[in-house]
Amino acid sequence: MEFRLSYQEISDLIEKKAGRSLPVMYGGPHTVRIAYDVNVLFKSTSVGIDLTVDQIVDSDIYLSYNGGAGIDFMIRQAINMAKSRPGGELIEPLNDNRILLNLSKNQQAGSIFEHIRLKDIRFDEHYAIVEFTPKSF
Repeated sequence: MEFRLSYQEISDLIEKKAGRSLPVMYGGPHTVRIAYDVNVLFKSTSVGIDLTVDQIVDSDIYLSYNGGAGIDFMIRQAINMAKSRPGGELIEPLNDNRILLNLSKNQQAGSIFEHIRLKDIRFDEHYAIVEFTPKSF
């Protein structure tokens, strides 16, 4: 089984929850590109970050992102800010430009994973596609 979210739906959800517009675009079969506006010396510039789904283990999603020290610094700052918001307990920074999303740490998400097994997260030109199977009753 699968469900699909359009990139616009994902962007709208991010804006609603984080209060910041982050356009999300197709980057490859397991990769999305996220645009982020950064103000540098009174000038705004757009930075693109590729976020790749590397591995799924039970309810843990391992992500990696591209970029050098500047991107890594921005990601770590964003994670630190997210820690104080609802859902921040799900995000754990790892070494080597990697992030762990531990979905079972959230009560609502954890209860979902009692009933389904996450198989894959992939992307096409228009959608993020989450593939799962129901667990036996």
